Amino acid sequence: MKAFAQLFLSLDETNKTNEKVRILKDYLLSVPDTDKMHMLALFSGRKPKRQINATLVRTWAMEASHIPVWLFEESYQVVGDLAETIALLLPQNNNSSNKTLTEWIAEINSLNTKTEEERKQWLLASWAMLDTQERFVFNKLLTSSFRVGVSQSLVIKALADISNHDAATLTHRMMGKWEPESYTFDQLVQAEGASDDVSRPYPFFLAYPIQETSEKQKSPDELQASLGNADEWQAEWKWDGIRAQMIKRDGQIFIWSRGEDLATDKFPELHQFLYALPEGTVIDGEILSFKNGMPLPFNVLQTRIGRKNLSKKILEDSPVAVIAYDCLEYQGVDIRGKMQTERRAILEELQLATTHPEIFRISEIITFESWNELERIRTQSRSRIAEGIMLKRKSAHYQVGRRRGDWWKWKIDPLSIDAVMIYAQKGHGRRADLYTDYTFAVWDGDKLVPFAKAYSGLTDEEIRKVDNFVKRNTLEKFGPVRTVKPQLVFEIGFEGINKSTRHKSGIALRFPRILRWRTDKPMEEADTLETLKALLG
Repeated sequence: MKAFAQLFLSLDETNKTNEKVRILKDYLLSVPDTDKMHMLALFSGRKPKRQINATLVRTWAMEASHIPVWLFEESYQVVGDLAETIALLLPQNNNSSNKTLTEWIAEINSLNTKTEEERKQWLLASWAMLDTQERFVFNKLLTSSFRVGVSQSLVIKALADISNHDAATLTHRMMGKWEPESYTFDQLVQAEGASDDVSRPYPFFLAYPIQETSEKQKSPDELQASLGNADEWQAEWKWDGIRAQMIKRDGQIFIWSRGEDLATDKFPELHQFLYALPEGTVIDGEILSFKNGMPLPFNVLQTRIGRKNLSKKILEDSPVAVIAYDCLEYQGVDIRGKMQTERRAILEELQLATTHPEIFRISEIITFESWNELERIRTQSRSRIAEGIMLKRKSAHYQVGRRRGDWWKWKIDPLSIDAVMIYAQKGHGRRADLYTDYTFAVWDGDKLVPFAKAYSGLTDEEIRKVDNFVKRNTLEKFGPVRTVKPQLVFEIGFEGINKSTRHKSGIALRFPRILRWRTDKPMEEADTLETLKALLG
């Protein structure tokens, strides 16, 4: 744990890419192979399951630090992170533990067999043998809240440097459902193909946004200047569903979401068509709810996401289909190195041979001769329940991660509404002492009705100004939430809007974010709930 805590601290103290890679390599070269795999699991989002609920952890921490509830809560609001708050409040000690990361995680995982009192005694003893930095990282693992500011690509680069494997191979081997207790470091770095798993997906190729961070769209002339001639590009609609890879290997089928969740059981309607695919086929596409030949809004698909049991009614109300984008493997051969047009031809062959055309759909190619024509077509996106247009260079290979150059997403302009900020809450991590999370409202008659929360879109300077306003204009306190004087107006952008019985306003937004601070507009001129509901169509 000492080495892992130092790794976490060292990475947090630098923002230099090369230095982070060096730190990662030093760690990987100095710890046992089992710790390497646990570190790689944690850095790729595979966290230990929480074995003690947060309420008990807080209660036992207050007992161990001999402080009252009010002082703990005040400290927590200032720090903004439970794991760090506990690490700072616990009594200092000079003890240390030589247990490895692997041993600590094994102990955490074994807690499910212990009584509450046994868990308490174990936790108090654990805290007593760790210093402040070790406690902080330990608490992160214990509460299943471990996150680190290092991209997957940097971890892969460090791993590639010490293993003499190329990054693409290692990225692929890190995909899928594996556990550090059973997947060894030797298997990860051994000869090509020796540790292949029939269920393993490929790393997803992600499109880069054409629009700038200000969300100002590029003109056709700008597209011509940056992308070249229109005839070098393939255009398709951009859909709003669940990006997934569908795999048929050795008579088995697997559905992986982009978040590396194995979702095969969540979409039983797709099984029949997947079993009918040729052996050794991997398709990249989007899973959407479909009815009467048309895609349904994402909120319909959401009704079945996260459900443990899919009832007959859910399956009837939210039937799904696949819109296939690409073919990554054919007849057991990785074809990502073929050109976009070649992979498209194979995908079309698969679609022509299917006996399930209503479920296995293929992404429509948009015919256009100029960027001006494509811009006009893009304006049809919202009526098609699409988010915009995908642009793919016809000669492109299927790459790994988000890359500039060959795949671009040209989204439609967001819907927007002018709203008043009425609540604020402090952020987390480096923003733990700043009010960065806001709730917005629109007018319903003479009352302000909350309808959305947003925390992104402002510059650091604007955040500091808003934070200063909140601290000077707080009207009420409800735990971490502050009711503020209704005065500041912001333009809120969002991708979609749907009716909702769970929200007081009666609506729910898709991806709300702040587009700009309307310093030119008084709160009386903010939009109304009627205007917002008119966007429902």
